[in-house]
Amino acid sequence: MKKYVIAATPIFLGVICFILRGMIGDSLAPDGTLIEPFFLIPVGYLFFFTGIISILFVAIFSTIKKINVAK
Repeated sequence: MKKYVIAATPIFLGVICFILRGMIGDSLAPDGTLIEPFFLIPVGYLFFFTGIISILFVAIFSTIKKINVAK
């Protein structure tokens, strides 16, 4: 079960990035430039999809291991 928690950690980090992006928000500087934490969007997607792929690999390898032990 510990391996699933470790594999799911990037998903939680991705969700935290999206929450922080919403909490920080956007602002406009006095010179008219937009100030926003845009970097959190791609980092959040990267964490999210990395977590999904790692959970899939852990699930597949666990299933294969159980099938091989049962034989």
